[in-house]
Amino acid sequence: MPKSRSKRVHRQPPPKPKPKQSPPWVGALFFILILSGVGVIISHYLGVLPGGTRPAQLWVGLGLITVSFVVATQWH
Repeated sequence: MPKSRSKRVHRQPPPKPKPKQSPPWVGALFFILILSGVGVIISHYLGVLPGGTRPAQLWVGLGLITVSFVVATQWH
């Protein structure tokens, strides 16, 4: 009696490529941006920045923190 062929596929799909490693400067940039944003906000409340205390200084600090989180999403 002839052997029946298996209906199962013997082909395997290729393995998924691994995500690329981020360069080391991406992590360093994240920490630099977040620390400088926090530093701007703290120095605003301490009155250390030139020009007195202006609301724009707080926006700059929050902007730096926001950009740091955007950079963090690119880190693999």
